[in-house]
Amino acid sequence: MSFNIALSGLSASQRDLDTSSNNIANVNTTGFKGSRAEFADVYASSIFTNNRTKVGDGVQTSRVAQQFSQGTLDFTENALDMAIKGNGFFVTAPEPGSQDLSYTRAGAFKLDRNSFLVDNSGSFLQAYPVNRETGQTSSTALSTTRGVEIPSTAGQPRATENLFQSVNLDSRETPIPEGTLNFDPADPTSYTDSTSATVYDSLGEAHTVTSYYVKRGPVDPGDPNMWDVYQTVDGQLVDFNAPAGYEDAEPTTSGADTYQGMRIRFDASGNPSDTSGPLTPGGTFQPGQFTFTPTNGSEPLTVDFNFRSQGGGDRPTQFASAFELTALDQDGSTVGRLTGVDIDEKGLIAATYSNGQTQFLGQVAMVNFNNEQGLDQAGGTKWKASINSGEAITGIAGQGTFGAIESSALENSNVNLTEELVDIIVAQRNYQANSRSLEVNSTLQQTILQIR
Repeated sequence: MSFNIALSGLSASQRDLDTSSNNIANVNTTGFKGSRAEFADVYASSIFTNNRTKVGDGVQTSRVAQQFSQGTLDFTENALDMAIKGNGFFVTAPEPGSQDLSYTRAGAFKLDRNSFLVDNSGSFLQAYPVNRETGQTSSTALSTTRGVEIPSTAGQPRATENLFQSVNLDSRETPIPEGTLNFDPADPTSYTDSTSATVYDSLGEAHTVTSYYVKRGPVDPGDPNMWDVYQTVDGQLVDFNAPAGYEDAEPTTSGADTYQGMRIRFDASGNPSDTSGPLTPGGTFQPGQFTFTPTNGSEPLTVDFNFRSQGGGDRPTQFASAFELTALDQDGSTVGRLTGVDIDEKGLIAATYSNGQTQFLGQVAMVNFNNEQGLDQAGGTKWKASINSGEAITGIAGQGTFGAIESSALENSNVNLTEELVDIIVAQRNYQANSRSLEVNSTLQQTILQIR
């Protein structure tokens, strides 16, 4: 009997040593949770056993229990790295659409060859579906989660239809009288100021629209100040047609061709006016229009040039201050290239693109369990749900009992190296003591066998 008791002590001490050694081996493993060997005595009896003199039958390992305390955070420069500050687990699947789910605290994610977010073992990070435009989550059920794909491009090309531009024109500038100098974009003396904007054709190719403002002298004394506006696209003059109720500018010639411009007027207070007089405070210029035919095979580009901001609040002015661009916008777009990925504390994943678009790609799925220590280890710093852990409880990071997500950070192992080294010393002493007990029992039996 005493041999068995000593052997059980050796086995328990060995298990304690194994547990501490495993903890130490994983001290730098991201998302690792240290374990603790827990023991219980062995005691067998029957109805005829004298419990007052019963010694016991040794020790047994009742459980190697993982400790799910928070590990420290290690901040990185990778936006796809994630750490959970508080309770919860990330959800991963071995392949898209699979419901063979695993749970992990290791948030070292990266893109695979198909632009999906995966961990180091190639498992796919699962996310709840969201509205691409608003980021609103439509479901938090595990059955609706899916892998997160980050497209490298976004959007279809959209040809520009409206260009919005508002300026302040300096009233102190010297006029260029009509008929004295033909407007020529290559001659800076033939215009007063200029500014440029970018528009897009139906194929998404960018074109540069340059607006030239030429201050003209009044035709008769007392007339308001006048400015002629001309347009070029990619350096080529185009007809800039004035809408009904507005005047044409003095035509300009380039080679054998003549091009039209639009005239705008200001009253004595520097506010815009049309042929009927000063515009009311809420009034805006009607847009001029130009057409340009690209040489890349796209559709002809017809653009309404609006002398205002896109919201309608700004109008051109002529004050005694320097030329200033006060509003600039347009409604076309090109194909966007991925420029960045952001993940907020609730796990909402947003991708930004070079065309100014932002797409919400998903919300990182979070789960928790009634009994974390009931999870079955699956290797690779992953766990599986079991009967003892209970069903996965789903939710959104930062809400309820779920911890928030910290992007560009990783959770370190929660192993305390100092404590583990002390535990190894204690386990070693226990092993030596049980070995000594086994040795003493062997000596006693040898003594008995030598009695004659």
